[in-house]
Amino acid sequence: MTSPSSDAPPSDPGSAAAAPAASASSAVPFVAPAEALWRGPRWALSLLLAGLATLGPFAIDTYLPAFTAIASSLSATPVQMQQTLSAYLLAFALMNLFHGALADSFGRRPVVLGGLVAFVAASVGCALAQSIGALVFWRAVQGLAAGAGMVVGRAIIRDLHAPAEAQRVMSQVTIFFGVAPAIAPVLGGLMVGPLGWRSIFWLLAAIALVLALANVRLLPETLEPAARQPFHPAPLLRGYGQLVRNPSFLALVVASGIPFNGMFLYVLSAPAWLGGVLGLAPTQFFWFFVASVGGIMAGAALSGRLAGRVAPRRQVRWGFVVVGVATLVNLALNAFVPPPAVWGAAWGAAWAIAPVALYSFGWSLLTPVVTLLVLEQAPQRRGMASSVHSSIGSGANAVVAGVLAPLVMHSAVGLAVASAGLMLTGLLAWTWVKRRVTV
Repeated sequence: MTSPSSDAPPSDPGSAAAAPAASASSAVPFVAPAEALWRGPRWALSLLLAGLATLGPFAIDTYLPAFTAIASSLSATPVQMQQTLSAYLLAFALMNLFHGALADSFGRRPVVLGGLVAFVAASVGCALAQSIGALVFWRAVQGLAAGAGMVVGRAIIRDLHAPAEAQRVMSQVTIFFGVAPAIAPVLGGLMVGPLGWRSIFWLLAAIALVLALANVRLLPETLEPAARQPFHPAPLLRGYGQLVRNPSFLALVVASGIPFNGMFLYVLSAPAWLGGVLGLAPTQFFWFFVASVGGIMAGAALSGRLAGRVAPRRQVRWGFVVVGVATLVNLALNAFVPPPAVWGAAWGAAWAIAPVALYSFGWSLLTPVVTLLVLEQAPQRRGMASSVHSSIGSGANAVVAGVLAPLVMHSAVGLAVASAGLMLTGLLAWTWVKRRVTV
């Protein structure tokens, strides 16, 4: 469908009937106003859903500082330790394809609660593991369970809210979500010394258990029985097929997910980039994470304030302008400014980190809007749309982590060029799709 030519803020319909893929008679699963299902403050719902979304990344970041201790305890090789991460990421990406479809068929609550219970059991298994094989197995089970909250949470937001309000809630979730990458590695590093590496997995089990109890008490079921889809192979395959054959859906997924990797590439390369290229001590790495997380939180906060006031198309454009400027500055600084050693580590870190933080700001400004557009490509199967979106994003993250980052992590120019290429891919996808969806 063609979008309006004006940038004026669109009307804020109270249902998904305005969604691009919905017909006038489609049974879109917008079942009731949010006030009828959630009587607490909006920030409390955002915090609850952010906890669910954060669980998966938190399970990665907290245990990374314990790699050496785990390897020593279980007599594991570096390759075997890498398998504990790879098994988690592969299982996470695979199961993300199905969390949403399950939620479309059986309801949102059972899938969220089932994922949390499985995550608790897997975390206990990791804590009790006596061999590297057992740890790899339970990490894979963790990965299978960890994505349920993130995938289903997006669908819950759109079930409950009309587009502008959904953008505000999505932005709040992003703000809370942004805290985890800054806290998790620090927390893991503090625990592993005095308490041992197993304490990290006991902590993950406790967090998931608290989340499960909170969701049992607070999380509403937002998908009424009449809107549920049959869980049979033929309808499921048709649903997946319709999504992957929808060029607008795929372009929106690329527009939101691939630019993220332009920032994530620096996170993955942090030890080699911050320590080897910029000459920072490990105790100084936190400046990069604070700056990046601050950019994410500031961009998400602004996105929430702009919801309903500025046309989504304009907001996405502003986000890409910020990301583009950050990319150009990053390229110029790394290509033409003397190496950090000439400036000293502190000044070198400042000019190297600032463009990445600005990039993070621009990405979080645009991504709540584009994520909601992804869900509106399948208004009757928002869970499935969220699943495919998350699975493709996880697959891209895995490729960047396993292939691209090792190639460029020791070169400031290489990192800048690779980040620019990822940003440009997302920008081209948005340029192509923006006239084909209602924004």
